[in-house]
Amino acid sequence: MWNYNRLLELLNIHHPIIQAGMAGGVTTPELVAAVSNAGGLGTLGAGYMTPETMKESIQEIKDLTQSPFGVNVFVPENPHATEKEIEEANRLLEPFRNELGIKDEAKPQVDESLFENQINVIIEEQVPVCSFTFGIPPKGIIRDLKNEGIVLMGTATTVEEAILNEQYGMDTVVAQGSEAGGHRGTFSGSYNQSMIGTMSLIPQVADQVKIPVIAAGGIMDGRGVRASLVLGADGVQLGTAFVTCKESGAKPQHKESILHTSETETVITRSFSGKPARGIKNTFIKEMEAHERELLDYPLQNSLTKGIRKEAAKQNRPELMSLWSGQSPRLSQSGSAAEIVKSIVAHVREIKS
Repeated sequence: MWNYNRLLELLNIHHPIIQAGMAGGVTTPELVAAVSNAGGLGTLGAGYMTPETMKESIQEIKDLTQSPFGVNVFVPENPHATEKEIEEANRLLEPFRNELGIKDEAKPQVDESLFENQINVIIEEQVPVCSFTFGIPPKGIIRDLKNEGIVLMGTATTVEEAILNEQYGMDTVVAQGSEAGGHRGTFSGSYNQSMIGTMSLIPQVADQVKIPVIAAGGIMDGRGVRASLVLGADGVQLGTAFVTCKESGAKPQHKESILHTSETETVITRSFSGKPARGIKNTFIKEMEAHERELLDYPLQNSLTKGIRKEAAKQNRPELMSLWSGQSPRLSQSGSAAEIVKSIVAHVREIKS
């Protein structure tokens, strides 16, 4: 089960360990390549990348590894907001901008052609694996990618979403439990109804779909991997476990916060992006908590807070940064990505024996 299964064959990797495609600069080419070189599947989190930056990163990954890797993109959401709603959202953010010395009021900016252009780059660069978050792409895009021999990986937070991924032609699906850090991939039904823990979600998904299932959410070491396999998963996807590694592009304050926090300090918040996400509770989250209903929907709110998050990192103000983390921060490590993969593999084998 560990040494050989259908997921390993599908992805052409040695270990069923996938590094999550975390957007926002965490997944540097060095991190992606290091995980792939260690026998897992490294994934570039390209959700916010321009096509040009994405292409450069992919080419850099190719220079660093001959092994398969993936690119994760976001299925677009295009909400609209009135001028009054934008004005109110900016009013709520004004005290933080003033505190950081940011003078300009932000306007939400969303490139509605980004997703299509990202897909074109993935096809042009012949990326081995393409994964999706926040929904399922149109059938035409699925057809075009599959015609190029690209393996498609969907994301689901409920059994229903997993079934939809299979029906639309995904080759494999990440079943993402509520323990996961950052944004989860909920796209069918409400977020609250999709808060199912990994241990409950995996066996139920595995019983209802025929494609390989990848477990995600709170998995940090060999114990989580082994448990996932026993529950019916074919592999695992880890995010927070790699945020704190040496090759990660996460800000130093973000890494330190995860390494020095506890399982009780992560919360679900819409304050930074307009979409529920799990992160370490800080001043920004606390002060925005009472106003979450007044915030813009994702990705509009995310666009408004971008300057605050960036400037807070520059000024070493972690209390105003988005510190995404899953529910198992006590298990985080600060070594290299290769060391993390190696320790997980050794741990799984140790438990098996």
